[in-house]
Amino acid sequence: MDWINIGTLSDIPALGARTVETSLGEVAVFRTATDEVFALINRCPHKGGPLSEGIVSGRKVACPLHNWVIDLNSGAADAPDEGCTTTVPVRQDGGAIFLGLEAARKVAHG
Repeated sequence: MDWINIGTLSDIPALGARTVETSLGEVAVFRTATDEVFALINRCPHKGGPLSEGIVSGRKVACPLHNWVIDLNSGAADAPDEGCTTTVPVRQDGGAIFLGLEAARKVAHG
């Protein structure tokens, strides 16, 4: 897999997100309170709200439009809501953060 360097952990606020424009569209990169990093396509499966503007709690983010709760690891909405956004592989190496866009493209386009 080709990994693309998108910056450092310190570029993302704790319990927040930053967005990155990619060939797949806008990707939201989230940082939890324990410095875990997750990446999702920046669209809620409900009405396309910008997940990057949501509130991060644990390993989940609440969409700012209608408060759907999305699991950062799987991209799935919490029940009773249904739907899923595409996850993007992310890894840390030291303080650097890398996205695996080729793997996300395969998931997004079957």
